[in-house]
Amino acid sequence: MQIYPFRALRYNTGLVKLEDVVTQPYDKISPAMQDAYYAKSPYNLIRVILGKRDPDTETDNVYSRAAAYLADWRQKHVLQEDATPALFGYAQRYTVPGTNEVRERRGLICLGHLYDYEQKVVYRHEQTLSKPKSDRLSLFKATRTYCEQIYMLYNDPAFTVEDLVFGNKTGEPATAPDQTVTDEYGVVHMLWHVTDPRTINLIVTALQDKKLIIADGHHRYETSTAYARERAAELGVPDSTTHTAGRPEPLYGAGDEAPSEYADEHGEARLPSPPFPEAAMMMTLVNMDAPGITILPTHRVVFGLGEGAVASFLERAAEYFEVSRVDTNHDAKDSDAEKIEDASALLAPLTASPGVAFLAATRDGNYLLSAKPEAIDAALQSFTPRQRALDVVQLHGLILEQLLGLSAESIRNQQNLRYLRSAPEAIAQVARGEADIAFLVRPVTLDQLQNVSLSGEVMPQKSTDFYPKLLSGLAFYALD
Repeated sequence: MQIYPFRALRYNTGLVKLEDVVTQPYDKISPAMQDAYYAKSPYNLIRVILGKRDPDTETDNVYSRAAAYLADWRQKHVLQEDATPALFGYAQRYTVPGTNEVRERRGLICLGHLYDYEQKVVYRHEQTLSKPKSDRLSLFKATRTYCEQIYMLYNDPAFTVEDLVFGNKTGEPATAPDQTVTDEYGVVHMLWHVTDPRTINLIVTALQDKKLIIADGHHRYETSTAYARERAAELGVPDSTTHTAGRPEPLYGAGDEAPSEYADEHGEARLPSPPFPEAAMMMTLVNMDAPGITILPTHRVVFGLGEGAVASFLERAAEYFEVSRVDTNHDAKDSDAEKIEDASALLAPLTASPGVAFLAATRDGNYLLSAKPEAIDAALQSFTPRQRALDVVQLHGLILEQLLGLSAESIRNQQNLRYLRSAPEAIAQVARGEADIAFLVRPVTLDQLQNVSLSGEVMPQKSTDFYPKLLSGLAFYALD
């Protein structure tokens, strides 16, 4: 993977407080959160990444207003461009939801070259939809600025980048962060500014043989790659998403002097840059071999099935699953503490199950579904053996589509389906009569994600929920 340092636009903390202007990623912002961000500061990033849709016209709309805000903030020096190209160390200290365990996830903010998937440098793990891609492309063309990073994974058992950026492999960073901000979930975000040319080139070299897996940001990556091809054609230059110019030879290794071809006339290390601005996008790279990564489960809540559908489902499910009842006393009027207790009681046998399993919460009872591998293999012959072994594929391909009769299109459009991180809320929606069945699931593992992705296969949408999310607004990549 070819990465690049960049002259980042950053908020001027002499004029604004960082905690007043940064946000969660655009696709994790609820209407209530949007209102709260608007109220925090007139310079809050929400106005750019997810502006309110007033009665829009062709010339005055959410995208044109986003561009106008960015231009105004730059003119007022609320956003300032760094004097030199840099990379950024990025650490997030957080408590794993539902536990008292504190973890720290470390990464590197940089520009990453954009490759077609066929180049086998960047791999996806989930399917994408056309509507989010269209929205993000319209915003990007209007602003020509990356305000959010996408989250990428790579393998490095030697922790080379961590050592270069943080001064050690996994222990306490050698220096204090340049910036620190705590978000609304209590996650502490820390940023280190890496400007030394030699260190930057060593990091660039360390990553050049790495393959990346998209953790969060599939829609934005595919949008940016398509735009890079479009711009290459407009500029009359080679398509950088496939051209070998986007994959140069390594620079130099640790302990080496900068060779003359990578030094300027003063002998200083020369930094790599994209062949043209649109050929790269802003990313955070995280080492899968390092501690600190958390994947949470995303539960499925099914509604609108019709009378008798749940009983029919349970009867048909017995052909493919061992079905055993799990009793709790959940009720729509339960307190939050009681809902959490009920969810814990339901999740305990699911967590203890040795094979693929699901917990189906219904108004008439709760059932642990433990997979019968031979029966499921026969029912999912259209999937590869690697995919058939995944909980989410069995849930979507067999339970939702075959046993409940939901079409793949209706699932994509969420016509009868909701995705929820909270198990208590999922079972509460069933108890309140807002849903027919809640399927509680276990999270996908890093090994499963890596095996599927690097084989060129994909999982259903919403298969993973990486926590915490990358904070938006820590750095910007402006193309102009």
